[in-house]
Amino acid sequence: MYKLYGSPGMANLAPHMALETIGVPYVMVWVDTANQQHHQPEYLRLNPTGRLPTLVDGDQPIFETAAILLHLADRHPQAGLLPPLGSIERARACQWLIHLTNSVQVAFLAYYYPERHVMDPAFADSVKQAAENRLNALFDVVEKALEGREWLGGGGPGIVDFMLLMMVRWGRNFAGRPPRLLHHLGAHAARTTALPAVTRAFEQEGLGQPWY
Repeated sequence: MYKLYGSPGMANLAPHMALETIGVPYVMVWVDTANQQHHQPEYLRLNPTGRLPTLVDGDQPIFETAAILLHLADRHPQAGLLPPLGSIERARACQWLIHLTNSVQVAFLAYYYPERHVMDPAFADSVKQAAENRLNALFDVVEKALEGREWLGGGGPGIVDFMLLMMVRWGRNFAGRPPRLLHHLGAHAARTTALPAVTRAFEQEGLGQPWY
């Protein structure tokens, strides 16, 4: 049985959607980040980075959201969460997954934790605004990619779409232009949250409306 360690609304949300979609038994283990539980020895033995999420498959821990998503998709190919191995569609799905984790998620770290990126706290607000500007440009790229297609990761909903929805949610409170206001991104978020497995994941994490 899988165990997924996380905290409501954090980077565990996309793997949570994947697990609900696959329909296999799993246990959600909530980590008390407010009390620094993710920095305690018990958790660090599973994930030495002290970050969320961590998936435990049997007795084997796996961390990094994209790695967890790829593992789940490969372990359960019948769920159709990725195109077939060796196909150009698979390569493109991985391209977008890596773009989301390597560019979009990194910019969100600066947006949510600007104080970690400055020596002088007086500049934190400037870092946050610069991160939002960067994220707007990155979401514009994805908006263009969604033209003429319902799903970013292939012919049906899958791990790339779960990752994208999670990040659209993270941008819901942008001061300027939340990503949901972009035509294709907003439609994609509506399609994805309408999936019963995705709805269950949001509800199980106790996330109130609006979801994105």
